[in-house]
Formats: sequence, C-alpha cells, structure tokens
Amino acid sequence: MNITIKLDGVDISAKRGRLLSDVLSLHGAETEMPCGRHGKCGKCRVIAHGMLSEPTANERMLLGEEAIGNGVRLACLTRAEGDCTVITQKRSESRVLIDGEMPELEIKPTFSGYGVAIDIGTTTLAARLFDEGGRRIADAVASNPQGVFGADVISRMESALKGNAEGISKVTVEACDSLIGMLSESAGISSKEIGGGVITGNTVMLHLLTRTDVEPLTHAPFEARRLFGEVLTASELGLCSLGAEVEIYLPSCIAAFIGADTTSAMLGSSLAQHERSEILCDIGTNGEMVFSDKGELFACSTAAGPAFEGAGIRMGMVGRVGAIDHVSIVDGRLCAHVIGEVKPTGICGSGVVDAVACLLELGIIDETGYLEGGEAEISDGVVLTQEDIRKVQLAKSAIHAGIRSLLISAKTDISKVDTLLIAGGFGSYLDTDNAIRIGLLPSELRGRIRSVGNAALTGASMLLLNGELRETAKNTVLKVQVRELSGDQVFADEYIERMMFE
Repeated sequence: MNITIKLDGVDISAKRGRLLSDVLSLHGAETEMPCGRHGKCGKCRVIAHGMLSEPTANERMLLGEEAIGNGVRLACLTRAEGDCTVITQKRSESRVLIDGEMPELEIKPTFSGYGVAIDIGTTTLAARLFDEGGRRIADAVASNPQGVFGADVISRMESALKGNAEGISKVTVEACDSLIGMLSESAGISSKEIGGGVITGNTVMLHLLTRTDVEPLTHAPFEARRLFGEVLTASELGLCSLGAEVEIYLPSCIAAFIGADTTSAMLGSSLAQHERSEILCDIGTNGEMVFSDKGELFACSTAAGPAFEGAGIRMGMVGRVGAIDHVSIVDGRLCAHVIGEVKPTGICGSGVVDAVACLLELGIIDETGYLEGGEAEISDGVVLTQEDIRKVQLAKSAIHAGIRSLLISAKTDISKVDTLLIAGGFGSYLDTDNAIRIGLLPSELRGRIRSVGNAALTGASMLLLNGELRETAKNTVLKVQVRELSGDQVFADEYIERMMFE
C-alpha cells in the first residue's frame, strides 16, 4: 500500500514501511549517511512528523529524548508507516580544492570546441572546462552524492553488492551531468559544444561509475575487474549533457586500491620527471602513496579510514561553512577558526589534526591517547571524544606506517627523501607541523613537505589537453612496483609502533 510523504514541501508516493533513507536516496535528497545506513553515526538527521516507526534504542542513544521530542529522527532507522512530513537539513557547499599548478604542457587537444576534466573523489567532485587553446574557462565543484550509500569505499561497495549498484552509478552520472551543466552555464556555452572529456577517480569510483562488478575488490587477493585506460562514449556512461558519441577517457589505475586518481596525480605533480627522490601521498580513506627514487617507482595503499575526511568522528564533517578547520593555543586556551566565521557545527579533517596536536600540547591527551575526562570541548559545544582520538590514532599510524614501509621496500632511508608531496584538498589545508606532532607524518621530513593541490584534477586536465600523455601515463603505470601491505609484517610492526603520540 502506498502512502504520501511530503518531502521538503513536495508530495511523493512511497510504499508503507519504507526507510526514510531509501526515500531520500530515491528522490535525490542529499543527507549524510557516512556509516552506510547502519544507524551508528547519527548524522542522517531529518525533521519528521506523522505516522512513523517508534524510535529505536540507537536513535534514543544518538539523538536524546529532547531532540526526538522535537521531531528529529535518523533517516536510516525510521520507517514511514503512513502519511508523514520529512524536512532534510540544507547543507552549504563543501570547500573543495580546484587549484593545482599545471606543469608546462604542449597543447595537443583530444577534443574539438571545449573539453571537460572531472575528478570523482570519495567525498567531492571537481571539474574544469578548457577551450582548444588550453585556456581554462570555468571550474565547478559538488559533493559526491554517493555519500548517501556510505562515507567510504568499503560501505559503498557493500551497498552496491546489496542491489544498489545501479542507483550508485545513476547518482554519480547525474552529478557529472550537473557539473558539466554548471561549467557550461558559467562559460556561456551549450554543453553540446563540449567535444571530449577525461574522468579520473580511484579504482572503486570508476567501477561504481561504469557499473562494473566490485565483488573482487572486497576480499583477498583484492583484484579489479578493470584497470581502465579506456575511452567510452557519453552514451555508454549514461551522460545526457553531452552528445552521445562524445569520447570520455578514463585513465589507467595502478592496482585495486591505487587508482586512476593516483596515476593522474603523478602526472599533475611531475613525479618521476626528474632525478629526485620524492613521495606523493594522498591522505584520505585510502592513503595512496607513490615513491619515485630517481624514476624507479614504488606504490602502496593503506586503509586509514575516513577520520581525516570528517567522517567517523562524532562531530566530524567535511570542510564547509560551520566546520572548525584550524585550532591553535592562545593564552593557554584552545582557539578555533570556523569556515564562514559562524557558530561551529562540527570539525573537519584539518581541524581534527590541529585539535589533537593542541590537546597533546596542553597535556589533556597523553602519549597513549588517553583523553582526560573522556571528551574535550574544542569550541562552542563541538567536542572530540575518547573514541574519536582512537580513530585518529588508527588513521595516522596507517599513513605514517605506509610511508615508512614503502621506503623500506625501496631499500631507501627516509633521510634521502628530497620532498613529500601532499595531494588533495586535505593536504592543502593541513598544518604540517601539527601533522608531525601527532605522528601522521614522519618528523624527519619536516621542512621537506609541499602541497601540490588537486594534482589528480591537474593530471586529468593534462590528459585532456595532450593526447600523447595518455600513452606516457599507461607506460608509467606499468613501471610501478606495488607493495601489498595486508599481511605484511614490516607494515604491521610499523603500524603498532606509530600508534602512540610521542
């Protein structure tokens, strides 16, 4: 039997007993569900009234009786038992890094008219529009709508295997179409004037985009169905904003969890283009890193979890208005900066790193990670809990251990590394001294750390503007020696050693 749900003022029909989270996803209403709809994070909050299921024990624990009394419910735990009204929380756009210094490039465009480059990140999407002369015409950003299926690639793959693969692909394609529409409007052109494109992303993102089976990626030996390096038409991808036969290039992935975004970032950061020893690291849910030792390439991926992307932390959020993004100590007290200069509603990854470093400095956290009192207020009701600190310890030790294990596999001492290049938005806002203080990055690299911005999008742009680079990138991928860290004793030992705050 169908019922009527007034969703953000619009009447829709739904089956009685449907979870509100399913209704929201089906009708494109963006609500954060970083735990993958398992009722653990408490972030899919909506205001709901009418014929609804009784609050569960988890809802009561995560929301509290006062909030429930005011109509606050968790979408992933609440069922519509009859006619009801649901109001979602309107979110401001997240702060997404577009910039990245483009290396010198001979323009040999792979398109006519205009071309588009898109980076599908786990949390956000970013895009650029170019003309045939290589001039950057417009930029656009958006949140990754896959977030309603979980905060990280693991939960999204689980969702895909439970029957949501088509839905995940659909929202991803629609998000790309939306970005292309934004770019076209900004440039004052029709999207049909765009004659080619490049879409990059990690291996899982490209599998989900193309509706490729992710099952082999979910268990050992962790193999990908496709490593891409392919050209598909807009119609094959399902893109409606472009002409049906417009060609879209998906760059080569290196391995199951070292994706095309890393391949693109290597190109965009000029890694392996000179006689230096450099590490390229993208710190996210999966810490993907490549070490170039005078052109010899080694790579690994380490599961850090989503703590540095704002998920998995009780009051964590992506970098948008209301997020604490930096914390310092002033006159012996914590002083927080909030994006948008408003009352804080949560804390993003760069703020978490700063806050932990400051709490260590003040002695509120000790070297074992013990948090005095069980939680610490950072600013105006925004807190970090003991559980949050443990998650930070797990994440930072994974990244740090990954870097050291990679160098050990290359038989290189860390003192010989010229530069650590940090790619991605998180790295651009990261205070590297604080990152070293909490043990996220090795102290030996102090003074040798440089942000390279959104190197993945830069690399995708280069692959769009010079077709010859596609073969160059493919050949580079073949030279990469991949180190598998699962079951690796060196990594396990390093991981345990880096858990402490020293």
